[in-house]
Amino acid sequence: MKPITMLTKTWIILLCFMPAHQAAAAETATNQIIPMMEEIIVTATKIPEKRKDIPNAIVTMNASDIAASGSASLDDLLANEPGLDGRSYGDYMGGAKELHIRGFRGNGTKVLVNGVPVNSPSLGLTDLGKIPLDNVDRLEIIKGSGSMLYGSGAMGGVLNITTPSPQKEKMDLHIRAGYGSHNTYRLGAAQGMYFTDDWGYYLTVNRTETTGDRPNSFLRKNDASFKLTMNGDNELLKINLYGNYLNRDYGLPGVRPPAGTADYHLGGQTLYNSESANLLAHGGDSDALLSLEVTGTPLSWLEYTLQGYYLHMEMGTHNRFYTYLMAPAYTVPSSGTETDVANKTSGITGHVNLAPFTGASLLIGGEYRHIRWKNENTPLDNNGSRLESLITTDKAYVNSGGFFSEFQYRPSPYGKILAGIRHEKHSEFGSINLPFFGFILNLFTNTALKFNHGRHFLAPTFNDLFWPDADGMKGNPDLKPEKGWHTDITLEQSLFRDRLFFSLSYFRWHVNDKIQWEPDSQGVYTSHNLLDYKGQGFEGGIKAAISPNIRLGLSYTYLDAEEKNRAYTMQDYGWPPFIPPNFQYNIVKRRAAYTPRQQFKGNLIYRTERGFTASATVRYTSNRLLYNTEITIYPNTRTVTYTLAPYWTGDLKIEQQFLKHYTLSLSINNMANKQYDTRLERFFTDPVTLNSQLCGYPGSGRLIFLDLSYKF
Repeated sequence: MKPITMLTKTWIILLCFMPAHQAAAAETATNQIIPMMEEIIVTATKIPEKRKDIPNAIVTMNASDIAASGSASLDDLLANEPGLDGRSYGDYMGGAKELHIRGFRGNGTKVLVNGVPVNSPSLGLTDLGKIPLDNVDRLEIIKGSGSMLYGSGAMGGVLNITTPSPQKEKMDLHIRAGYGSHNTYRLGAAQGMYFTDDWGYYLTVNRTETTGDRPNSFLRKNDASFKLTMNGDNELLKINLYGNYLNRDYGLPGVRPPAGTADYHLGGQTLYNSESANLLAHGGDSDALLSLEVTGTPLSWLEYTLQGYYLHMEMGTHNRFYTYLMAPAYTVPSSGTETDVANKTSGITGHVNLAPFTGASLLIGGEYRHIRWKNENTPLDNNGSRLESLITTDKAYVNSGGFFSEFQYRPSPYGKILAGIRHEKHSEFGSINLPFFGFILNLFTNTALKFNHGRHFLAPTFNDLFWPDADGMKGNPDLKPEKGWHTDITLEQSLFRDRLFFSLSYFRWHVNDKIQWEPDSQGVYTSHNLLDYKGQGFEGGIKAAISPNIRLGLSYTYLDAEEKNRAYTMQDYGWPPFIPPNFQYNIVKRRAAYTPRQQFKGNLIYRTERGFTASATVRYTSNRLLYNTEITIYPNTRTVTYTLAPYWTGDLKIEQQFLKHYTLSLSINNMANKQYDTRLERFFTDPVTLNSQLCGYPGSGRLIFLDLSYKF
């Protein structure tokens, strides 16, 4: 990585005195501090509906909420909202940042940007670190089964991000610059306006660079987006053309080795030290999205939406390792691998909404996706040079599509019912039917008692199915999709003219054939279907306007999740062939891996009429468990268990507006510099002593960031 030069730092300081972006809450906030039952939600039903008409538990945030939160990233913003858990692979800046909803992993959350699914076909999850917080104008999270409307991956819920749009009779200009811990700087600019009565545009560019907290944890990221809008007085046709591009390079330091680990050299270079398990590994991404959405209301009882999109995602890693890094029983013909993966997705989706009679609506729609996947593996020698003669290339493609229909009816102001079904077809595993139904009781104007029950599923990813037999990993083309049901009951209540809003939910779900990677008798990690995966719990949240200047938010989640392994035969793990094949290990029920039972978040915001805002946030995550292997040792029915310790963190942000358009802000994340691990990894094996120890990905320490911005 190139160091940040004195010239660059000088340029950053000078930029701080130029106009810069701040979505200032003081300008965008309205008198409605707490969301009301009349708030309009789109994601839950694909059409605009009031909160009181939706049977799911919901989290919404707008630009004002985001600005006041004190969060520096999207995953940080969402972490520990009721039922939400932001997870990452530690403190390196290129590490994937996932959103877990109610115990489901990152691939159980469907993430949309302006309605387009952006989950990686290779991994199944969305790395929220790719989405700049400055490019989020509004977000909606719909918890519970979303597969009826959104297909595979919407098991725990759906996150839909809406990017900024131009405003009529107003020009937006935002420029921002900031500098902080670990030589971190961020630059950003946005500009939007209508250039005719009907046509407008919105443009954004951002640059982020940091050296990171540990050796080889650097990040260099550039992103840009545009939105072209045609929004006239004619309701027959409205157009949104959206595109974005992201390019980033980052180090892959891996876990933190045990204390006292000595430097190790490979091919004349230092491979690892006591801070980072790999000083030579690095990766990069290049993503591009283009979508065209056409909407309209040609008749009072008819609305339509049609959207086509193309998503191109490339990821490359340059990984250096020693032979025993993967597993002592597994040897490799080289000392590293360069892997390049490309996913190309073409899709189209559309629906019509009919209003056949008063109080009723009928949604009919469908979607189709074609995904092409390419994986190229190139072995490296001890010097990191490519062994061109050993390159392997694997290709695959998948087609999937579905048709859905949902009927809603509100016979009176006191209640509403809805029911729908989706027929999904997938080229790898066939078809599945996904029903969903719910009802809402509105006994009082600002009260909603909600119930919903729906089937969900998750298709295996390309990595799960087709990963080549290399570097101690191998896909499994015989995998079955995950399938199950999700039920929840939610009470939402607004009181005291919307100065107090609270929600309470009970949820229960189960999954058959959970897909999990585990080692075989040779130490090769392969994807398998387990038997069962289920969970239940409750979540609650309160938002209160204590005074005109003080706002309080509290949330708590309790989750009891359990998984059950498959029935292993002894032959699966290398036992003598003369033992009968039907001789099996005991099936073990256990607490689900990496799932905290308790989470808490508290947030306090103080704001004055003179443009001063201060926000403080505390978060608590209880312990999480990890199992070294999925098998049991006969006759012992317990698996080897490791525990990630519980931890608290606290964040602070203060900002002051001045000269009408400028805002100076200071944010401190993890103020107490709390040390904790986000995940545990395979055994770190010292190639000299051959001693092995399970190590963790350390969470980010204290981060301080100063930002000066301008908004016109």
